[in-house]
Amino acid sequence: MPKDTFHNLSDDKKRKIFDAAVQEFSTRRFSEASINQIVKAAGIPRGSFYQYFSGKEDIFLYMFEEILKEKREVIRQSESVDLDADVFEICIQAIKASFEWGRLNPQYSQIGMLMEIDNSAFITRLRAASFEGLRKMIERDQERGLIKPETDADLVADMIYALSWKQYSLVGFNGDMFFKKISDGLAIIKKGTAAV
Repeated sequence: MPKDTFHNLSDDKKRKIFDAAVQEFSTRRFSEASINQIVKAAGIPRGSFYQYFSGKEDIFLYMFEEILKEKREVIRQSESVDLDADVFEICIQAIKASFEWGRLNPQYSQIGMLMEIDNSAFITRLRAASFEGLRKMIERDQERGLIKPETDADLVADMIYALSWKQYSLVGFNGDMFFKKISDGLAIIKKGTAAV
């Protein structure tokens, strides 16, 4: 995460650095991205970069967290998200809200796609962390008697995640086709895990 010196910058300068990071990480995988390109696009000296961040992981985490904050806010503000619904309904609602947000922010979607094909240890850890909330919702539904208690929560989270990304990579911003595939896939997973 950013050093204290970064937090002392003007909002405009912070935004330029964020935008430069988005530009670089939306065109290159993390493992291939260049700090030189980020500092060039941001218009800051390389030495200043290291006063703000300890390295490429730091700036990626900063950018990633800022994007996640924005995405969570969009999902939270969506009137359709019912946090008391089962995990499958929440996923459909959150995916719909995220899809529209992604359509307006295609660079953010591209960063996510590039993360999927990056097998660096750093990105692998970030992907694993993204499963945590989903796994907790699955476990919550197991406790509520909606999902079989013997169901492997990690496997179901992986299936939901893989379904979402695979369908997105196949149909992109074709919303009708994407939502149909997601709804049909989640219905199959729900039926297979239902606690009858």
